Amino acid sequence: MNLRVSGSRLVAADGTPVRLRGVGLGGWMNMENFITGYPANESSMRGAVRAVLGDDRAEAFFDRLITSFFGPEDAALLARIGMNCVRIPVNYRHFESDERPMEIIESGFRHLDRVIGLLGEHGIYSVIDLHALPGSQNQHWHSDNPTHVASFWLHRHFQDRVVHLWEFMADRYKDNPWVAGYNPVNEPGDVSGRVIGPFYDRLVKALRAVDPGHVLFLDGNTYSTDFSIFREVYENTVFVCHDYALAGFAHGGPYPGYTRGEWVDREQLELAFERRTAFQRETGTPLWVGEFGPVYTGDPVVDEMRYQVLSDQLEIFDAHEAGWSLWTYKDVGLQGLVHADPAGPYLSRFGDFIAKKKRLGADRWGSTMEESGDVLTPVHRLVEDEFPDWNPYPWGARYQTDDLIRHILIAQALLPEYAALFAGLDDGELTALADSFTLDGCVRRERLIELLTGNLT
Repeated sequence: MNLRVSGSRLVAADGTPVRLRGVGLGGWMNMENFITGYPANESSMRGAVRAVLGDDRAEAFFDRLITSFFGPEDAALLARIGMNCVRIPVNYRHFESDERPMEIIESGFRHLDRVIGLLGEHGIYSVIDLHALPGSQNQHWHSDNPTHVASFWLHRHFQDRVVHLWEFMADRYKDNPWVAGYNPVNEPGDVSGRVIGPFYDRLVKALRAVDPGHVLFLDGNTYSTDFSIFREVYENTVFVCHDYALAGFAHGGPYPGYTRGEWVDREQLELAFERRTAFQRETGTPLWVGEFGPVYTGDPVVDEMRYQVLSDQLEIFDAHEAGWSLWTYKDVGLQGLVHADPAGPYLSRFGDFIAKKKRLGADRWGSTMEESGDVLTPVHRLVEDEFPDWNPYPWGARYQTDDLIRHILIAQALLPEYAALFAGLDDGELTALADSFTLDGCVRRERLIELLTGNLT
């Protein structure tokens, strides 16, 4: 029998409380630029690589990468750490194409079914997270958005497609007890705030008609921070907050200390958590942090402060009996519990390119917001002087300017250079690149794994 919501807790069939704690499988069926080292957004990157390799070889490479990125050894490692949940972000493009909307791609479920099965064998639940929706539900790369416009909220057609896809997925997994539930919209960014509430009403009704048993994990608006959009507390539902600490960002300052003029210490972390979970506590629904986690720098002094941020957050979550899903499991070195070996085939080939991306600040998640200052500082000053009242959604003028210039324009200009690094590779070399992400091809961030193991056991 599936997990279900009972008051402020999730419980198993026998009524035993279950606190879901684990990781997000970022960069797998929804690829992200900072996780696997490419520039811009996933579909643009795939298109650039396809132009170099051809359709068949590109498809073979990406399929091998997804196969290697998570296998039996990965599931076993998470079980040994003590985790009981993996949030699995997926891109709609695996299951439906823009060329043939409303037509389900059955083969797209092969890897998702495989990993849900692997996790279940180790007693680990899966939360299926639709991370990239048709038209893009938020303004950033992680919804596979090549622009800064979240068109999902502007066109009923995109919304119809998502309801249809979730009806299919709910029917597929309705009898699977190792699927904890469905996270149907990751980090929505509805600028108006008027579309998302009615859409959730519609989506919940459609899902419940197909699968009344599974838990729904619903993100608030503005990247899972604003819960005022909910007009009712749906049955068997967890309202998901995301709780990234300011001091844990790539541009974060010392901890305790100031980050961009704001003081951050343990007390401030707890106040931020309480503010972000006010709706859940007021409604008596379960607390679950769908994403959180610091960015690591390679500087031992700075990283030790980042581990302290994480440790303090875990203590706060424990005190509130909140479940959590740490972002992210595996990458090229920014956040993962494990990361590709710097001496392995992938980073040997792409390491210099990734260093160039870092120098330019072309990935928002890895950017200190100071790169290319000789170019961008005058632009920021111009915007501040000429448009002092401009405060664009979601994060204001400074972030918007960086997004448009650094994370879209510069990032997209880097696409041909990344794709060109695939030129001339034979099939064996392509396989070696993909297999760099097997657990055996990765380095473990032992300090992080020890910290998490200690918390979970």
